[in-house]
Amino acid sequence: MSTVVTWPRTEVARWAGGLYLAYVVANVLASRVGRIGLSDDAALLAAVTDHELAFRLGLVAATGSALLFVLTAWSVYVLLRGVNEQLALLLLVLNAVGVAVQCASYLPLLALLGRGGAHGLGEAQLDGVAMDLIATHHAGFVTAQVFFSAWLFPLGWLVLRSGFLPRALGWLLLLDGLAVLFWFLQAFLLPEHPKLSYPSWAIGFIAEVGFALWLVVRGTSQQRHEPVAPVSGDPLGGAGPLHQHHLAGDGDHQPARRLLIGDELLHE
Repeated sequence: MSTVVTWPRTEVARWAGGLYLAYVVANVLASRVGRIGLSDDAALLAAVTDHELAFRLGLVAATGSALLFVLTAWSVYVLLRGVNEQLALLLLVLNAVGVAVQCASYLPLLALLGRGGAHGLGEAQLDGVAMDLIATHHAGFVTAQVFFSAWLFPLGWLVLRSGFLPRALGWLLLLDGLAVLFWFLQAFLLPEHPKLSYPSWAIGFIAEVGFALWLVVRGTSQQRHEPVAPVSGDPLGGAGPLHQHHLAGDGDHQPARRLLIGDELLHE
């Protein structure tokens, strides 16, 4: 006799939306407090030089946002894997790789905090080293956008095909994927024209914050206690081939037909 507790789909959706919103807030704090993210190189250097405590707080917020983004992707994977597990896994992998690249881009910023220990260098030389480190951070940060663009395409497609989330959100997320890709290309090919990407940032804010708010406020269109859809062969509570055989069998296997009720599975 065993009991397997499921996770109601609406609860998963609200956790995913809450984590997504927390990620957005952490990103805004990193940008506004520590000038990490969308600020220019000169503003970031000024933050390190003149407001070190604020810069350190921003770096903590940026690192925390990375963790929140991975958790967001995992919860979205749990929510949407019943639509297509392969694509749901793909979005999780793309997100995780993007987060890893972005975290690596923060390492030069940590080196900036130790610039005072560089003996034998003049102020101008120190500033030159600092700008090189900031440029390295910026290149890594922009590179991460390739993966953050890519993860939005399977996410948008899964939302479109889900049947329990608005199709308009799926189209917005696909458009956001193109917008982030445009930002990446602009940053590398036309870095002197950042204003070209302003519409891309607006699209991203509308699409991703709108998606997160919908998940938090509305959940899904299914009943509140409907569990996350099982996945064939899933070892974490899904109905694998052996379980499917029991569900379809007769005689001694009949009690298995009563497994799924409400938001938990009954005893076998």
